[in-house]
Amino acid sequence: MRLRVACWLCVSVFGFGPLGFSINAEDYLCDLQTAAIKDGKSPVAHWGVDPNNYKEWGSHSNRLIPVYTFGTKGAGNGVDLTSYTGKNSAYRNEAALRRIYGRVPSNTLNPGADYLDQTDLATLQRAAFAAGKKHVILMVFDGMDWHTTRAASIYNERRVSYSEGRGTGTHFQNYAANETTQFGSMCVAPHNDGTDNDVDTQTVANPGGKQPGGYNVGKAGATPWAPPNDDIYYLTGRAPGGKSKGEHAYPDSANTAEAMTTGVKSYNNSINVDYAGHQVTPIAHEVQANGFSVGTVTSVPISHATPACSYAHNVDRDDYQDLTRDLLGLPSIAHPQQPLRGLDVLIGGGYGDKATKTGETVTNAVKDVLTGTVKSKGQGANFVPGNIWLTDVDRQTIDVHNGGKYVVAERTKGLNGRDGLNAATEKAIASKQRLLGFYGALKGHLPFATADGDFKPTVGRTNKAESYTEADLNENPTLADMTASALAVLSKNPKGFWLMVEAGDVDWANHDNNLDNSIGAVNSGDKAFKVITDWVEQHSNWNETVVIVTADHGHFMWLDKPEGLIPPK
Repeated sequence: MRLRVACWLCVSVFGFGPLGFSINAEDYLCDLQTAAIKDGKSPVAHWGVDPNNYKEWGSHSNRLIPVYTFGTKGAGNGVDLTSYTGKNSAYRNEAALRRIYGRVPSNTLNPGADYLDQTDLATLQRAAFAAGKKHVILMVFDGMDWHTTRAASIYNERRVSYSEGRGTGTHFQNYAANETTQFGSMCVAPHNDGTDNDVDTQTVANPGGKQPGGYNVGKAGATPWAPPNDDIYYLTGRAPGGKSKGEHAYPDSANTAEAMTTGVKSYNNSINVDYAGHQVTPIAHEVQANGFSVGTVTSVPISHATPACSYAHNVDRDDYQDLTRDLLGLPSIAHPQQPLRGLDVLIGGGYGDKATKTGETVTNAVKDVLTGTVKSKGQGANFVPGNIWLTDVDRQTIDVHNGGKYVVAERTKGLNGRDGLNAATEKAIASKQRLLGFYGALKGHLPFATADGDFKPTVGRTNKAESYTEADLNENPTLADMTASALAVLSKNPKGFWLMVEAGDVDWANHDNNLDNSIGAVNSGDKAFKVITDWVEQHSNWNETVVIVTADHGHFMWLDKPEGLIPPK
């Protein structure tokens, strides 16, 4: 990693750029982001409804989300993406909407809809296995909508090359997969928001919640790149003026991931349960029972909402320790008597996050791992003090050294993260055991790479910037490293596998209104996708493999001056 002075300390050396603020040609995006937070606005971009308020909105939106598929074109009904778009869109069909939502949401039926529903991706994956595909990979760039991707593309290409459609500029946009790739968009609306639950009894108190889901195309637009409507608050779940709930709720990461892994649309916060709290079956359970291997990789904690939905059950996404138990095949609050079989591979973050009681905000005792604060909430009466994601007892129970099923690789002082993970990967393969990788830096996630590929984030929504030690960078593998290990282990099963890969830091960056981190996160995830396509080319082919690249939901960032993302020469 090259060394440089923090961007906000060296801008004066380089003078003023065309946008009117001091710039550093070495790290232009860092300076742009720093200036936006300092000034409260930016000529280039903003989050929310007010162009003069850079960080008016810090949460998700109900925008349509791009879908990129590989190995699907011409693969037959149910696998080809056109099985769900255009005339086949569920949003053109009242009966289909009733099946998805249990009702026909207001202003959601659209005779001209070209978009699919998020639950259709689960149908596509099941159809791929039914058609004889050996490998199905779902890659989720958490929080990456079309606008986020375009920002990364512009920065990468140093030009504004498109204003609609698929575009170019990242590997997942450019890669043709032997001309089997397709592009579309999907609705990610939840069943509802505001459902209350009891994590200890695993029950739902008010099925149907407080705000319904749906998609009003007249307000939201027919494409992911649709310009803002007069009712610009709609996509953020707010009524005009922003002071009350709007017609439809915006989604969270839990119900959206569940839609893609089970085909069931549920309430925000749900982990593979329906709107009434009844458990539903994810694809991973189905294919594992048929002899396939299954795995999950993430750049954020292992039982965060998206990876949790790959396999676990719970009425609440924040019951982290129980979610991890499901992922690892241990007794949990959802499966106390008959534990799930557990994933064959689980690699992600969470190492170092500790609390002494549920709901507590704490600093980690391991100083060289975590210097910020984390919060443990919603874990229920069985919460065990210690790591909020994986208890010490559970960690010991699953380890092969103690008679468990997992070779464990975890962050270790002085040990290079990639080397340690590779060694554990080789051991798991040689011994035909499962693999758990447990890593993390600040707040349990992997270090955030910025747009220039460095690891020196600048300030975001909270006016704070994360910083990493040399140990943080050395002792953690990257998402690309994790993906390579997962593929190595899972591919030893001759029947095949299902794999979820999550680039979770895109979401964290957009929540932070941090354009530099957002672009960096897209590119970090893109490197992991490159690992996937390289593996397919070297060890498989696009006749037996299907890959889906998408997001669970988007945010609400607008590019006001796209050309402003291009660094000066």
